[in-house]
Amino acid sequence: MQAKITLLPGDGIGPEVVGEAVRVLDVIASKYNHTFEYKERLMGGCSIDKYGSSLTDETLADCQSADAVLLGAVGGPKWDDPAAKDRPERGLLALRKGLGVFANLRPVKVHPALMEWSPLKPEKLKGVDILVVRELTGGLYFGWPKGRDIKDGRERAVDTLEYYDYEVRRVMELAFKLAKGRKKKVTSVDKANVLESSRLWRQIATKVGADNKDVELDHMLVDTASMKLITGPAWMDVIVTENMFGDILTDEASVLAGSMGMLPSASLGESTVGLYEPIHGSAPDIAGKGIANPTGTILSTAMLLRHSLKLEAEAAAIEKAVDETITEGARTADIGGKLTTRQMADEIIKKL
Repeated sequence: MQAKITLLPGDGIGPEVVGEAVRVLDVIASKYNHTFEYKERLMGGCSIDKYGSSLTDETLADCQSADAVLLGAVGGPKWDDPAAKDRPERGLLALRKGLGVFANLRPVKVHPALMEWSPLKPEKLKGVDILVVRELTGGLYFGWPKGRDIKDGRERAVDTLEYYDYEVRRVMELAFKLAKGRKKKVTSVDKANVLESSRLWRQIATKVGADNKDVELDHMLVDTASMKLITGPAWMDVIVTENMFGDILTDEASVLAGSMGMLPSASLGESTVGLYEPIHGSAPDIAGKGIANPTGTILSTAMLLRHSLKLEAEAAAIEKAVDETITEGARTADIGGKLTTRQMADEIIKKL
């Protein structure tokens, strides 16, 4: 297979972890007789510094014409001014919208060897294998009107939580489809006791559930879900929720695995071009030190191979290599070890 992959290393530790993930992809290409062509572009704070824009039209076009996009991380204190006309996160939102990736998949699986690194008791973590499906291009982050003004002599800020029926239906249908290959259980998370948008969300979830009777559906308020993720996460299978709730819940769920550095994600839409990235941020405090955990980014390449390139065996090979590496005790600092970013990737590559 020949495939074009656009690389967006971004800011902070992004270039370090993406570099190691590319090494893993190169090993896969060599072993399975594929050709991966990479095109590296700037996005985020580094793009603001060079071009005055967090995402240029040219970079977006390169992403849209690729078979898949691999992203590192964006942002940092340098670009944190709330009054700035452009911020790194704005480029990320524009990229998601431009690629039409409406669903963010975040698997949360607890490795037995890393249970001690979670703040939860080991007995709470046994059997945890969750897939969070987060709606990605609607809700508060994209609703209109949005902005600030002066009303009755007071400064006012407005954000609009807006969803159309089709936006809810497509992400819900994807969640049910994914659940059929797992434990056949979907938990739809909303705030239907307060929000009209959540009442629409629940109404459509119920309709989609009625069309998929082989999958168990239950509804849960977001405050209850946040509690259940900590007190009893093992019973959960597929969680599907709206944009902001998903953003918050997935960061909460990351502590189950012991470190955000362990977790990958895939953002998918109706086309085969997906956006793949670890869930961690740019970690400016350790950028350039060579100690970041590359595992989440490497596992994101496995999702890239599976969902965009339809290379299941290759994806499974990476996941197996990561599992064996962790089992045998390889650790970066965030999970209690001393390996550098390069050394951790070396151990995974040895298993391949």
